[in-house]
Amino acid sequence: MARTHPPGTKRSPLPAGILSVLLGLLVTLLPGAVAPSAVAAEGNSATVYYYTPTRSWSSYYLHWAPSGGSWTTVPGTRMAAACTDWVKLTVDLGTATTWQATLNNGSGTWDNNNGANYRLGTGTITVRDGVVAHSDPCGSAQPPSGNVATVWYSTATVGWPTVNLHWAPAGGSWTTVPGVGMEPACTGWVKKTIDLGTATAWQATFNNGNGVWDNNNGANYQLGQGNAKVKDQTVTANATDPCAAAEPDTTAPTAPTGVRASVTQTSVVLTWNAATDNVGVTGYQVTRTGGSNGTSVASTSSTVLSVSGLEARTSYCWTVKALDAAGNLSTASASHCATTGDAPPPAAPGTPLGGDPRKDPVYFVLTARFYDGDSSNNRGGSQHVKSGNAANNDPMFRGDFKGLVQKLDYIKGLGFSAVWITPVVLNRSDYDYHGYHGWDFYKVDPRLESGGASYQDLINAAHAKGMKIYQDVVYNHSSRWGAKGLFTPKVYGVRDSQWSWYYDQPNADFAYDGLTVDPVSGKSYYNGDLWSTAEPSGNTCLNWGTPNGQHSAEGYTIYNCQWPSPTSKMFPASLYHQCWLGNWEGEDSRSCWIHEDLADFNTENQAVQQYLIGAYNKYIDMGVDGFRVDTAVHVPRTTWNRRFLPAIQERVTQKFGAQAAQNFFVFGEVAAFVNDKWNHGSVNHSAQFFTWKERKEYDADDAKAALEMYDHEQQLGPAGQPTSNNAFLNGNTYHTPDHSRFSGMNIIDMRMHNNFSYASNAFNNGRDSDDTTNDATYNVVYVDSHDYGPNKSSTRYAGGTDAWAENMSLMWTFRGIPTLYYGSEIEFQAGKQIDCGPTCPLATTGRAYYGDKVAGEVTASDFSKVASASGAVVTTLQQPLVKHVQRLNQMRRAVPALQMGQYSTEGVSGDMAFKRRYTDSATGVDSYALVSVGNGATFTGILNGTYKEAVTGQTVTVTNGTLNAPASGKGNLRVYVLDLGGSNAAPGKIGTDGPYLK
Repeated sequence: MARTHPPGTKRSPLPAGILSVLLGLLVTLLPGAVAPSAVAAEGNSATVYYYTPTRSWSSYYLHWAPSGGSWTTVPGTRMAAACTDWVKLTVDLGTATTWQATLNNGSGTWDNNNGANYRLGTGTITVRDGVVAHSDPCGSAQPPSGNVATVWYSTATVGWPTVNLHWAPAGGSWTTVPGVGMEPACTGWVKKTIDLGTATAWQATFNNGNGVWDNNNGANYQLGQGNAKVKDQTVTANATDPCAAAEPDTTAPTAPTGVRASVTQTSVVLTWNAATDNVGVTGYQVTRTGGSNGTSVASTSSTVLSVSGLEARTSYCWTVKALDAAGNLSTASASHCATTGDAPPPAAPGTPLGGDPRKDPVYFVLTARFYDGDSSNNRGGSQHVKSGNAANNDPMFRGDFKGLVQKLDYIKGLGFSAVWITPVVLNRSDYDYHGYHGWDFYKVDPRLESGGASYQDLINAAHAKGMKIYQDVVYNHSSRWGAKGLFTPKVYGVRDSQWSWYYDQPNADFAYDGLTVDPVSGKSYYNGDLWSTAEPSGNTCLNWGTPNGQHSAEGYTIYNCQWPSPTSKMFPASLYHQCWLGNWEGEDSRSCWIHEDLADFNTENQAVQQYLIGAYNKYIDMGVDGFRVDTAVHVPRTTWNRRFLPAIQERVTQKFGAQAAQNFFVFGEVAAFVNDKWNHGSVNHSAQFFTWKERKEYDADDAKAALEMYDHEQQLGPAGQPTSNNAFLNGNTYHTPDHSRFSGMNIIDMRMHNNFSYASNAFNNGRDSDDTTNDATYNVVYVDSHDYGPNKSSTRYAGGTDAWAENMSLMWTFRGIPTLYYGSEIEFQAGKQIDCGPTCPLATTGRAYYGDKVAGEVTASDFSKVASASGAVVTTLQQPLVKHVQRLNQMRRAVPALQMGQYSTEGVSGDMAFKRRYTDSATGVDSYALVSVGNGATFTGILNGTYKEAVTGQTVTVTNGTLNAPASGKGNLRVYVLDLGGSNAAPGKIGTDGPYLK
């Protein structure tokens, strides 16, 4: 198990006066095997405690070796019982100060830290669930002889496996760091009784034995005699024992109501209204009857349950019971029945491809605008005529998964091994082809699927070609109006002479799915279930149905509650935020609506969290390789770090294992269109901020924590933010990056994107932010996208072919993951407005249909290699930037330093010039490269040896640490790869000369 800090652990400053002591206790962890030698005589010692409930072995043995010494004879030395749940052993290290160990049951079952062994130091040590700490978990001490104090400490928030109490009596000295181990008291609590001597007051701090502290934000905890509790930074004096037996809860929750089912072929999404309880509902039991398998029971913590693989054309019935923490079960809900449809063609669940995501350049497509493989699922929506799309025979939903499957070889032939697709969930807005207006997060939009070309089929087809699928996901908001299965209000509507065209006649037999055509109206964009002229029961919207004095563009009367609004009380505050965003760099950017009907989730609410986590677990289970996170800045970092990011890791680990979770690539959109290192000085709204874990603990309530975090980090400001050298070489040496403080979210490099008006500007601005990003080698780098061009331009990049080539040459060799928006390889729609909504045809925008450019057949024999092609795609493949990106992908794939290497500009003169290196001792990879884009450069202080240039094949021998790279011209570059022999031999010239690389 990799050692990580649990979500919510404190990173407060250390208590005054102990830093120097703590530094003296730190040990150096030495990798690599131990050479056999004799153990030195008596000297340093260590006592290791091992946690037994995880293993439940009948006996425990410690097999160990001091640094520079020999291993004990297998199975090692038997450990002795220490206290409940712990065994221990004291070892003599001789002159060594570090050692490594494994543990076993004496019969061949081992805990060797997943093959890495445990790397330990001197003193008192605990090993629990793969986590090493410094503590005495048994808390042994002499009986008190003076004044006595007992303190209970809550572990529910910090989640530490061991807890130490570091304390000092009033007027006395502090204990030696890290203090004394606290004893388990009951679930969520540890305790310690101490002897104060003659003192009547004392102060305390708590830590996990690994340098993570809770020191009450630097004030320490001020305590007195007797009993005290410390929970969530609150001290309760004269406290009762929190572990004392409480009055039993015998009251059952209320029965759930409103059970309903949405059927798609042989899958059902079951929803119901939340039950209530005198203490709190913790989950639900769902009983299903029907089908050949009889009765089945499922458990969930959400009010949404997704069931698939049911029998075709079969009636099923469901009842739901609510459960509380005491085990009380409610009576059953009323039964709800539904009949499934025909079974879809089977598609086996996928498995993520795995591997370091930095190896995979990304091609970004708007699925609905890329290629039309099945015209039967095309839909124009309510704005088809108004937008001008009808006149162009260009429905907004035109491309689909079938078309994308058919063109995977085109993308592979360009050299891309990852495809980022727009959101796949069912949308419900007037102009929602892009996918960012999710309504049913548990259902794939049928306008994208076809028989034999489901979303699962796309994932499987991409994986079969060695290509990853990154799914765009939205946690911040829903659309039109609310989210199915969570909350959807009814708006006021009136089908009078003005509005009858808009408000569909209610049809009880018609359920919206975006695809099915209503037999009454002939439309698929049905909204008859969203409006009501009569005020609905339980309505909270203010002044329901009264004219508000405003008029539509056509002059029609507009009524209160006719459109969704956060300020009208139409939405419950527990589930949706209640204000319009005013300041994009203010706290309200996370707690207010950003646009029109984008109903902003209250992501700090547990029900909302469960709804979103449950939905995206479905797509993780399908085998997607990563998530691109939309509007990440509008969700607090605390919520990402506490809830959503750990949930992703947990689900991927559960389904596919820990290694797959490590490689599951999450990259967030934190839109900051400035040239500043920090977005208008606001750390909370800067991209790099989201790559870090929290450094202190906040309130257990997520909404309060978000505000506390915002205020705390704003006060610290840019100067108080953490820094990292993970992207930088130490001279010419690669070093193992430290990801212990990584949040789990990587970022789109907004600063480079915003400055890509020309490559040099992007290079110099981008690297300026790298020391405050946890690891900038994972940054996703692009020039333009479906939203903006450089400098927040509303048009697709139009800098010209030479400038495009230069941008690409930088992106494919500098740190980060190069990403290309569909069509940029032929400067598709250059200079065109990216998006104008329904006020102009899509064909005139940057989101135009691309299928005409790739019509025909194409077969890729490998990445960057097209074996055959016919039709219009042949002309596309002959374009200069296509040739350029194909060769860049070949070069990047052949030189590991260009994929995963750290970089340095030390000793390098010349614009856009740098050296990169990547070293992996486990695989034997060592790759060192010098890069100069366009202009000449001089590299000094470099490694001596023979370099082979990847563009021209030129060989240069360096004996004095200096290499001069001549200017190569705009769009061109030079990559000098050091020949290290064997598997690390320089490849020489890669590919054939083209219009730019020559």
